Amino acid sequence: MTRHTFFATCAPGVESLLYAEVRALGLNRPEQQVGGVRFEGTLEDCWKANLWLRTAVRVLLRLERFHAPDEDALYQAVLDVDWSQHLSPGGTLWVDAQCKDSNLDHSRYVAQRVKDGVVDRLRTEDGTRPDVQREDPDLRLHLHLYRDRATLSLDSSGDSLHKRGWRRAQGIAPLAETLAAAVVLASGWDRRSPLIDPFCGSGTLLVEAALIAGDMAPGVFRKRFGFEGWPGHDAEAYAEVHAAATSAGALPRKLRLLGFDADRARVAEARANLESAGLAQTCEIEVAQALEFAPRPGWNAWIVCNPPYGERLGDDRKLIPLYRDFGRLLRERCEGFSLALLSGNPDLAGRLALPDFERRTLQNGSIPCELILGRI
Repeated sequence: MTRHTFFATCAPGVESLLYAEVRALGLNRPEQQVGGVRFEGTLEDCWKANLWLRTAVRVLLRLERFHAPDEDALYQAVLDVDWSQHLSPGGTLWVDAQCKDSNLDHSRYVAQRVKDGVVDRLRTEDGTRPDVQREDPDLRLHLHLYRDRATLSLDSSGDSLHKRGWRRAQGIAPLAETLAAAVVLASGWDRRSPLIDPFCGSGTLLVEAALIAGDMAPGVFRKRFGFEGWPGHDAEAYAEVHAAATSAGALPRKLRLLGFDADRARVAEARANLESAGLAQTCEIEVAQALEFAPRPGWNAWIVCNPPYGERLGDDRKLIPLYRDFGRLLRERCEGFSLALLSGNPDLAGRLALPDFERRTLQNGSIPCELILGRI
C-alpha cells in the first residue's frame, strides 16, 4: 500500500498524551508537534488511527504543501491538484481552514477560495460541479496556513472524533469525549483500582474510563468516517479492520467505577449513555451531592472529575463554598487517593487549597482549563 504522511490533531495541552497513543498503536515515525502528532503510514494505518486514538480530534492526510502569500497563489495551487482522484464532479465538498501569522488571515475567505479551486478544476462542460455540503460531505478538506505556508489535507475522520457514537443523552455542556479520555489518561489510573467521579453529569468520564480499562477501541461506535466516502475505498478490507477493533479488549472482572450527581436528570443521562456503550454493568451511579461522598478506608482509589465552574457572570461566587468544602473533604477523608480534576475557572480551583499539586493547562473548546493532578 502507498505510504502517506498524516497529522492527528488534538486539543492544546494534550499533545504528549496523543504522542504516547500513536507510539503504542505502532504507527511509524511519530513526531509530536504543536496541536497534534505527525506520523507516516498506509491507509490501513489511517483506519486504525481513527478507530483507536482516544485523544485525537481529527486524522488528516497531507496532500500538498505550497507557498500562498495571496489569494491568487492559493487558488492556483489548489486548481493545479488533480482532484479527480479524490472527488467526482457530482460529489459534495466541505473545506475548513485555519490561518495564523499570514497575509491571508480570514479563515472563511480562505476556505472559500480553496473550494473555488476544487470546483473549477472539476467543473464539466455541461456545468456539473461539486456542491458544498457541511454535513456528511463526500470529501472534507482542511487547509492550515502559517506564515504564508499552506498545508492542504484530506480529513479522513469526517466528523470530529469526539463524536464517538455512543452518546444517547447530551446533558448540559458535556465534556468532549476526547478531552475526557485525556483527563483519565493523565490521571495515571492503574485501570484496576476504583475510579470515582463525584460530579459525573452525563457520564462522559466514566464511559471513557471504562473503554480505557477494557482496552476497547473508542471509534467502533461510529457509523461513518470521512475516508469511507473516498474514491477507491476498500470497504472489504476496512470491514476486517473494524471487526478486529470491535472484538478487541475485555473489561476487567473486578472493575469498579462510581459516579454521583446531585441532579436526578443527569444521573439518568449517565445511565443511558453507559447502556448505549454496552458498559452499564461496569458502573454504579447514584443521585447524591459530591460532599456526601463517603470513601472507604484503604480503597487506594482515583477521583477523576470535572466540577461545575460557572459559565455565567456571578455563578462562580455561588460555587466558592462547593470548591472550598470539596477541597476539605479531599484533604480530610481521601488520604492516599489520587486526584485528576479539570476546572475551567482557576479562581475556583484555587479554593480547593491543594497548592502542591501539579497543574496542566488544557483547552476545552474555547475555554482554557486547568487540570490538577496529584496524590492526596
